[in-house]
Amino acid sequence: MATKVDSPALVLPPPADQDNADLAGFGYQPTLHRKLGRYASFAAGFSFVSILTTIFQFFGFGYSFGGAAFFWTWPIVFAGQFLVALNFAELAARYPISGCIYQWSRRLGGEVVGWFAGWMMVIAQIVTAAAAAIALQVVLPSIWSGFQIVGDDTALTSTSGATNAVLLGSILLVLTTVINVIGIDLMARINSIGVTVEIIGVLAIIALFFTHTERGPGVVLQTDQAAPGSYWAAFLVSGLMAAYVMVGFDSAGELSEETKNPRRVAPRTILTALSVSALGGGLLLLGALMAAPSLDDGSLGTEGLAYVLTSKLDSPAGKVLLGCVAVAITVCTLAIQTAGSRLMFSMARDGKLPFARRLAVVHPRFGTPVLPAVIIGVLGIGLLVLNLGNAAIFATLASVCIVTLYLAYLLVTVPLLMRRIRGWESGAAGLFSLGRFGIPINALAVVWGIAMAVNLAWPRAEVYTPNGGSWWMLWAAPLFVVIVVAVGVVVHRIVNARPSTESLEPATQLA
Repeated sequence: MATKVDSPALVLPPPADQDNADLAGFGYQPTLHRKLGRYASFAAGFSFVSILTTIFQFFGFGYSFGGAAFFWTWPIVFAGQFLVALNFAELAARYPISGCIYQWSRRLGGEVVGWFAGWMMVIAQIVTAAAAAIALQVVLPSIWSGFQIVGDDTALTSTSGATNAVLLGSILLVLTTVINVIGIDLMARINSIGVTVEIIGVLAIIALFFTHTERGPGVVLQTDQAAPGSYWAAFLVSGLMAAYVMVGFDSAGELSEETKNPRRVAPRTILTALSVSALGGGLLLLGALMAAPSLDDGSLGTEGLAYVLTSKLDSPAGKVLLGCVAVAITVCTLAIQTAGSRLMFSMARDGKLPFARRLAVVHPRFGTPVLPAVIIGVLGIGLLVLNLGNAAIFATLASVCIVTLYLAYLLVTVPLLMRRIRGWESGAAGLFSLGRFGIPINALAVVWGIAMAVNLAWPRAEVYTPNGGSWWMLWAAPLFVVIVVAVGVVVHRIVNARPSTESLEPATQLA
């Protein structure tokens, strides 16, 4: 198989009009349409994180376990994830290639490590898309009762609520699949508009909460409404909310081949998307706790943020703000599916997936990898249908996808740390670099990733079987990881057993 020396990583980035020549230096022909500017790149990462989507979806979960003091999981998770983001920003400047988790990992840890990083990330993005789509259930029935098509209990923790969530989520996945197929132009416009609406919505909700407070900021020290038992155990469980929110900031790297001047734009937007999300989300959490009509009537745990919003603004204006949340959920699902399709395309282009030739085809008019987008949409819907009627669906899907995401991130940060210890050079002068702080920051990111993966995968009955269930439901997260790895081993062997001529592009030499 032909190889190319990975030299572009060690030279200054080219002008914007020569980005495709830069890509060609890695051994890839430019086939995607390079049309994303700085804001569109930021929007891709911000909409994947989507604080309105995930906080509305999981605020009740976090509060029901940790009480008001669960607020502190937010800055803790941000600090840990920012360490990871710093490493990713450095890699985005060095390797501006679509399918970044796979591309970064294989250049740092070798083909096998890179393949499994990409495989686990693809699976995680499929599950994440499904988990994000069901968040519509938290919002739409509050806007109009007609959105509650199945039963009359809107809570995600109820059977009818979970079933209705599957229906609404499936409809959304069909919509995002169509948008992804039509082209990056439409996707970018919708995503940028959606992110703008989300930011305006976040600011408006924060302003509403802080001008209608019921108590002071000292509420974040209260633990009396936490789940029974050890508070620290409950606090660790409540951290699932923050952990679920602050992932996907690497999406700017996933879209590098569609971004203008990605070596400089992607690192900044990765860090900006996470930081802006953390600031807005922190204020949103604090404002909600200060403005909630009651902390002990059970409504915060069951209805979450929607309860606070509607109680403070039960009017057409309140419905408009809930509409902003619905928009945020839509663009979040869209961004996740887009990132996943680019990762699948990137692996297929190297001949690293079954049916690689078909998966790597880019539509000549739309400039999009159509089949990967369709596959992610179909599998996401299939995953929802398999969980039809499961009242623990939102916690189960969130937990398994987060664990898999954290493991995929570790398959980047661990090889990167090993390379740093051996004397890895971050790249050319003028590009984002951690310099002499690279090793300590990288080491802390690895420790953080391992600790969070263990915490999230821990089999807790209150998370996986709140209403009772089988043992396999209790062990859903670790079992899911084992199954993903086992299936991955089989698929990897099948792919490697094919003639090397089936690869569409030459996999570049490892740096």
